Amino acid sequence: MRNTTSALKEDLFILILIIVSIPIVGEFKFFPLNSTFRVSFSPVLFLFFLFWVKRLPIPLYGIVAGISTVIFRVVLDCVLQSGFEFHQAFLINSPAFFYYLVFSCLFYLTKINNLHNNPLLMGTLAACIDILSSTCELVVRFLVLRNSISVYAFGLVSVIAIIRSFFVLGFFNIIQLNEIRTAANQQKEQNRYMLLLISNLYAESVQLKKSLTFAESITRDCYNLYESLKNNYSKLNEDELSQSLLKIAGQVHEIKKDNQRIYFGLSKMILSENSKDYMNIEEIGNIIIDTNKKYCVALGKNIDFSINIASGHIPDLHIYTVLSLINNLVSNSVESIENAGTIKIYISKIEDLIKFQVSDNGIGIPEKKKDLIFKPGYTTKYNKLGKPSTGIGLSYVKQTVTNLKGRILLESTYSSGETTFTIELPIKSLIKEG
Repeated sequence: MRNTTSALKEDLFILILIIVSIPIVGEFKFFPLNSTFRVSFSPVLFLFFLFWVKRLPIPLYGIVAGISTVIFRVVLDCVLQSGFEFHQAFLINSPAFFYYLVFSCLFYLTKINNLHNNPLLMGTLAACIDILSSTCELVVRFLVLRNSISVYAFGLVSVIAIIRSFFVLGFFNIIQLNEIRTAANQQKEQNRYMLLLISNLYAESVQLKKSLTFAESITRDCYNLYESLKNNYSKLNEDELSQSLLKIAGQVHEIKKDNQRIYFGLSKMILSENSKDYMNIEEIGNIIIDTNKKYCVALGKNIDFSINIASGHIPDLHIYTVLSLINNLVSNSVESIENAGTIKIYISKIEDLIKFQVSDNGIGIPEKKKDLIFKPGYTTKYNKLGKPSTGIGLSYVKQTVTNLKGRILLESTYSSGETTFTIELPIKSLIKEG
């Protein structure tokens, strides 16, 4: 939609340029046939403009160019000639209208703008169109003004048409080639940047996988130690206990080192000149949807996502804060849906507040557990091996929302499985100051 609007604006701009420039350029002329038929630079410019048209119908340009040319020449004759007669001036200048009309119609019918990959055919067709249009103008001048037509006139018109058509095509192709080279260089730089980014992310993912393995191991060792202390406290000696705690401390230290390295590596990428801290809410929403769709595929689930952003101006928001909060809620919704379901995201601005709502039709939350889900360490999620998750997602969300002077609300009906989390934040906490 955005590309269509942009192309339409460009076409309207070209239309205005034609109205203004074609009549003026047409005054740089000469009369090779000793008659009212003129040769000028305006067909050169007209053909060049038509090569760039994308959306508006081509004949419209011919009609506009013809009308503006006739009006301009008649007005110019009125200003510069003594004893001006409107009827005579109109008869002399009106055949030019048929040149532009026939030229644009033939240009449209031959669909030259679909042949940019075949310059020779484009040039040949453009020359033929120019010859036929000039011939049409000569015929009209013969019928209206009794100007003579000869083989010499037709030959001269043909030579001029071929020269200016291939001149325009050559100039157009030089511009196109320059644009292609520029785009290719930009794409090359973008590809190089993406390859570097992907290689850096791959390195971080290796470290992250190692860190996750240690985290799982720590969770298991801590739970085993808990069971031992709970059931066999009297049988544990200080040596065994100290060794177990030292092992856990070493694993935590290893995770800390890995996470520090990952953090600094990711921070360097985030703070590069190609990134930005604030983004349009539609773009952030698309990132959230795309990320969690991939998460669904990884989990083998079939989930429909929808996002609704209320009308009204929402300024650019801090990307990482919004992503960290809403992604946590949406990923929780993904995990709460067993096989298939729907997740709805609603975003609105109410006075000085911005509201985010994430709804799903997963397993729901029992009434007695609603007070527990925001507590650190509480979880209902276990992997296939029975190992629990950390249970810090929702507690992190609540802490972050509280720090931003907002609030988080929960509505869930366990019987129907419908759950909605609502976050309300002062919008000033998410927008750029000043």
